[in-house]
Amino acid sequence: MSEGCLYYVMGPSGVGKDSVLAWVREHGVSHGVLCAHRYITRPAHAGGENHVALSEAEFHSRKQRGLFALTWEAHGLHYGIGGEVVHWLAHGADVLVNGSRGAFASACERFPALRPVLVTASPEVIATRLAARGRESETEIAARIARLGTYPAPPGSIVIHNDGCLAEAGSSLLQAIRSGAWDGQQEAPASRLAL
Repeated sequence: MSEGCLYYVMGPSGVGKDSVLAWVREHGVSHGVLCAHRYITRPAHAGGENHVALSEAEFHSRKQRGLFALTWEAHGLHYGIGGEVVHWLAHGADVLVNGSRGAFASACERFPALRPVLVTASPEVIATRLAARGRESETEIAARIARLGTYPAPPGSIVIHNDGCLAEAGSSLLQAIRSGAWDGQQEAPASRLAL
């Protein structure tokens, strides 16, 4: 049995990364794709992605026991990808993880064969989504938009545009995975998969 591939999905806040991954979680199992849950020191009812909520003490306890494949900190929270993904990969499953651009170098060290995915959207769409979440002021949103150009896609990334139809963005990601399109940075093709 050949080992599965780890797809490391990144993107700035507001691009709809969580929505794309939720769509793939619902439609990708029949294609052999699993989406790993993140372990986060954020309450489960805080909205956003479907994550495993941990207290800081429990997070650190798990980290000390080596139960995470990857960890990082961002925005005052601790994030982890569970060690179960190593088991899944060893058993031939392709796995998508919701990663951080700041932890990308560490992820590459841990999983040298990972395949990077950058989810993006236009600045106007991102600003609208961030405003709808209601977590940040207009000034904070403007600062996020101003930083968009400082995070180029890592070499070898597939770029998924999520400006419009969520099913199209999710299908594009599944099609890129199925086609093995990671020979160099490129735009993912628009997909018309029958799911």
